[in-house]
Amino acid sequence: MLRLNPEQLVFVTERHLATLTTLRADGSPHVTPVAFMWDAASGTAVMTTERWSAKAVNARRRGPDGGPPRAALCQVDGGRWMTIEGVIEVDDDPAALADAAARHARRYHEVEAGDERTVLRLTADRVLASDYMA
Repeated sequence: MLRLNPEQLVFVTERHLATLTTLRADGSPHVTPVAFMWDAASGTAVMTTERWSAKAVNARRRGPDGGPPRAALCQVDGGRWMTIEGVIEVDDDPAALADAAARHARRYHEVEAGDERTVLRLTADRVLASDYMA
């Protein structure tokens, strides 16, 4: 499991939006803004989304090499930035959605945890960052 250093951990716990890049069926990138929560215990970035969203559809698709789907999450604040790369998965478990919705409410705002929503979980295996955070 990848662990963030102290500077990186502070940055991902500040209230910012990020962009999530997933791959479409043709291999082209799909980039969309997202709210996310960092789970230091599991080394994952957690997001909620609609089940039918492009990012959820892309996260259910095998990677171009036949392996698990990969994604990149990039947070920017002025000259500070950090990109977290890794395997992305969809978690339809109601308990996972309830937990993610509660985390989202603490960091951003309330989000409905209804039947149309799901959880995206990006398990970090690589981090790129501004020099002071590297």
